[in-house]
Amino acid sequence: MATELEELVGFLSSPSPPVKKAAVEIVRDLTGSEDGLLSLSKYASTMLPSLSQLLKDKKEVSEPAAEALINLSLNSNLAAKMVEMGMIKTAMDVLYKPDSSITRLLVMLLVNLTQLDSGIVSLLQIEDEKMQGLFVMKLVRSFCRSSDETRDDPFDHVGSILVNISKKEAGRKMLLDSKRGLLKQILRQFDSTSPLRKKGVFGTLRNCCFEAENQLQNLLLISEFLWPALLLPVADI
Repeated sequence: MATELEELVGFLSSPSPPVKKAAVEIVRDLTGSEDGLLSLSKYASTMLPSLSQLLKDKKEVSEPAAEALINLSLNSNLAAKMVEMGMIKTAMDVLYKPDSSITRLLVMLLVNLTQLDSGIVSLLQIEDEKMQGLFVMKLVRSFCRSSDETRDDPFDHVGSILVNISKKEAGRKMLLDSKRGLLKQILRQFDSTSPLRKKGVFGTLRNCCFEAENQLQNLLLISEFLWPALLLPVADI
């Protein structure tokens, strides 16, 4: 006989919108506590795919689904399962839909998932030669384009994603690739008024400097942006 939690997780796939909405809100609330998260984790194989599908639903459903996934992804085992089932691709696909209404939440989910090595590999698309780097290029473009549009910028947290991926050699090489010009774009945000954005820029730059010995030529190519970014914290401006 199914337990109450098992039935609740089953309702996430209900054809009835009101039932589905009520179920995802309860799941979201349960993930806010350690006990609730631990109890739900037993049903991860069913729950995670259902929540992933709900990201594509209307905001009243997709928002609590995204909030639940963010909470669940704080657990490294559950985060690893999300990466394995393709959650990063799903999040990126939904993030760049024209009618996406949960941008900030999806970016925060990506921040959590790229805490894992497997999450970084997935975001870099290392195993797909034709698509390699596309996700990162999209995120950098959004990070750089959105900075002046609003004080409450949903792409501010992309800076944290860039810090995460630049902790790995493959990520640093991608950001330092002169043909892509990604680090050059990122460094232009060094004088942002957003503390979160600044922290992301400087953290990414610091990590990329670990490749200085192997990537000196590429670093010199962006020196006009590199020196101001390096000297600004020293000047305490």
